[in-house]
Order: sequence, then structure tokens, then C-alpha cells
Amino acid sequence: MASRHLHRVKLVPNPKYKRSGPKSYVFLLNKYAFKPTLEGPYFIGSKMHQQGKHGLHRLVGGKAHMQPMLQKKAGDGTTGEVTAEDQQNDSEYLCPVTIGTPGQTFNLDFDTGSADLWMFSTELPKATITAAGNSHTIYNPKQSSTYQVTKGASWKISYGDGSSASGTVGTDNVTIGGLTITKQTIELAKTLSTEFASGAGDGLLGLAFSNINTVTPGPAHTPVENMISQSDISASEELFTANLGSWRDANDPDGGESFYTFGYIDQAPLQAAGVTEPYYTPVDKSQGFWMFASASASVNGQTVDRTGNTAIADTGTTLALVDDATCKAIYAAIPGATYDSSQQGYVFPSSVTADQLPVVTFAVGDQQFAVQKEDLAFADAGNGNVYGGIQSRGDMTFDILGDTFLKSIYAIFDLGNTRFGAVQRAEPTQNLAPPQGSSS
Repeated sequence: MASRHLHRVKLVPNPKYKRSGPKSYVFLLNKYAFKPTLEGPYFIGSKMHQQGKHGLHRLVGGKAHMQPMLQKKAGDGTTGEVTAEDQQNDSEYLCPVTIGTPGQTFNLDFDTGSADLWMFSTELPKATITAAGNSHTIYNPKQSSTYQVTKGASWKISYGDGSSASGTVGTDNVTIGGLTITKQTIELAKTLSTEFASGAGDGLLGLAFSNINTVTPGPAHTPVENMISQSDISASEELFTANLGSWRDANDPDGGESFYTFGYIDQAPLQAAGVTEPYYTPVDKSQGFWMFASASASVNGQTVDRTGNTAIADTGTTLALVDDATCKAIYAAIPGATYDSSQQGYVFPSSVTADQLPVVTFAVGDQQFAVQKEDLAFADAGNGNVYGGIQSRGDMTFDILGDTFLKSIYAIFDLGNTRFGAVQRAEPTQNLAPPQGSSS
């Protein structure tokens, strides 16, 4: 077992992040490729894709087929492609991770909704590296004595608008929260579409289960899975935790601090909540996500029955996406709330006070956990309105509980026992100041 110097991994604010409801929603349409069920400019259409031998100016032979593609309706009724300007990498927080020997520090997006560990690398085209300038740390495998290439392996992440990231594969030492994982599989970016290259982070560290890792010929183990296999963390605490704070909480006792822990549960959030143990519910990892039962919700104490419903905890998502019936119940309880088809989301007046906002809860297993009222407002929506933090999941069959929900709890991701834990966070005040850094 490695020496244990476990400590909090403090999150740093994404300097490029500007809150935009529509852009965050489009990012999720891309990431999860669901079809919207409510009116708006974005939809899943079809685009012809032909496979065959390449001629000078066209594909020759092969087969043509229609593939789903995220598209956008313009004001004049025409249909166009979704561009990088329509969306943004949905990471409000970044986490420092040290890779290689000697170590370089990378600010990565910690994402429990994916399972790849990739970063900007010197294998990218010179134009991409030049454009990155000093805003990204670039991994150079030649400068790390512990790097080893994995011959014949590759990786590729593709989204619904056709954007992608791909490259080569190797292993190196990775240090997170006081733990060094030896021979961790890392994915070196060789090509990045604009949507990926324009992000503020230096890459992504996936914390979902390895069955959705994209490395071929076989999926690679995630850092936490390797912490367990290398006995870097105690067999009694094969887990990691997430405490996502907010600028809104700067005057609260915890100062709105955001952090992760690996290999232990931080006791401060439990003590603040007046509990000795988190509440746990079993996780279904068959789809690679942190998925659990969430068969009900409530709005001002009125139960919304959602028998058979499930949800995933996704730290790589800022919004919470739930079924349409639950959305309608939530916004029916907010004075002046309406669905704005031009922004493909629910909005409500920024003048609404905390006592006018409903108490909204979602079930984690058999226990309800409340969303902080201050997080019901996500971003400025113009015309005196704010874009709601809870929106429609379209035709998806499960909820995505992103930061809007996760900021309200201390979350425990327990791999060793295949369960998800939650502690209701105590916030004595609700700060309803207009969302910072918004862009419509």
C-alpha cells in the first residue's frame, strides 16, 4: 500500500465559465443525445453518412445511411449545424491533478458522467497548441520518465453534433489528493474539434465506471478503480466524495468551499448536518453511471409519484434534468414562471423572493433531499428573468442530477459497496443574488 497522505482536493473556478442556460442545455443534448420533448430551436435530426473508399472529391462506393445529428432551427425556418458558439463545456469547477515524473499539474474536469482520463498533449497539431497559448498545460510524454506508450490502443469521444476528441494511449503516474497511482492509463489528445479545444480545462478525468471508457481494444480502468486494485486506499473506504460549494455561500460557515476526497469521508459536512453516517442507496452500474432509484419528488410537500424512475449523479453537468411532469409541477409553484421556447427552457422572474420559491426535493433511494432554493435560479435569461436550474430531460428514461442538485448534498460515491451516499447540507441562508457571470 502506498503511503497515505490523504487530503481534500480543492476545486478551482473555471476562469472561462459564463453561465448560460441554453448553452448548458445544448451541451447536455450533445453529451447524452436525447430528443427534446418541448419546443425550441434545438432538435435531433438526421444527416447522411457514407462509408466507402475516398475519391478525389467524394466518397466512392460503400454504404450510405442516416445518422442522428443535433441540429438547430434558425429564425428564418432553415436548419443548420450546432456550432461551438451554441454551447460550452459544462464545467464550472476544475481540479488540479499531477501527472508524470517530474510531475506537471493539470486542471481537469472531474466528471462522474464519463470514464475517460484525457488531456491536451504535444501530439495535437501545432495550430491547436499555438491557439491554446498559455491557457492550457500541454502534456509531453517525452518529458516524463515514467510514461509508457500502449501500442495499438486508441480512444475517441464523440458527441451528438459530430464533435469529437481522440488520440493515443499510454500509462503514467497520476497523483490525486495525496495518492499516487502508478501506471494509470492516460489518453493523449491528438485531435480536438473546436467544441473540445475551446474549453478552459486541460482535459477531463472521468469518475464513472470503466465499462463506458472509450479506449480500444478494451476499456481502461479509471483512477479510482486503480486506487482500489493497487491498495492505495483502505478496503473499508473504497470511495470518493464531492462537496460542491458556490459563490452564493461565501458567508455561510463552510465559506462555499468546493472539494473532492479520495479514500475517506470528510467529517465536517456530516458534523454540520448533525448526522454520524450518510444515507446510502444501491447503485446500478450496468450502464456505467452512478444510477440509483429516484421514484418520487415533492414540491412544497406535495408528492410527485415517479414509480420506477431512476437518476444518475453527474458532476460534469451544471443543470438537473428531470421528466416533464415534474418540471411542470415545479414551475407551476413559482410565481410568473413560464416556458420560453426561444431558450428551450423554463424561466421565472428574478424578483421572486426565497419565501416565494417552492421547497423541491428528489428521492435518493427512499429518502428525500431538498434542492437549495438559491440554486433553482441558474443564469440570467434577459428581460428580468432567470433560467431555471431544473429543466426537461426530453425522451431520456432517467434523470440527470447535476450540480443544481449536488450542491445541496455532500455526495459519497462508494465503489467498494456499489452504493451512493448523500448528506443534506446545512445552509443557514439562501442567497438569491442574480447569478454571476451569465451570458445568454
